[in-house]
Amino acid sequence: MQPLALIVEDDPSQAEIFQRALQAAGYQTLLQQNGQDALNYLQQHQPDLVVLDLHLPGLGGEKIVQMMRDMAHLAHTRLVLATADDRLAETVQPFCDLVLLKPISYTQLRDLAARLKPSSA
Repeated sequence: MQPLALIVEDDPSQAEIFQRALQAAGYQTLLQQNGQDALNYLQQHQPDLVVLDLHLPGLGGEKIVQMMRDMAHLAHTRLVLATADDRLAETVQPFCDLVLLKPISYTQLRDLAARLKPSSA
């Protein structure tokens, strides 16, 4: 069974690049374009990887990072921050596995996501 990656990104072109890169790295993907919808999903599910933008409609990514790290069932979920906001990224970086500054290339995300895949997958 393929590991699951949740992509939380409101820019459709960026989301498409992320989906293709993660699928090429061997993940099933699910896309959420709204921060509140993503949080609702995360409260009930345990993806293996979350690729998270910081500036989202509904609920900001920095709040999602904080809430994720308080959820016991997400303790082993890898978190990759994908943002153009380097200042805000610095504040949440300690709680993330990786911080990638946009623009992020397909190849960069594919290769890094492959390294984060769970060993049982």
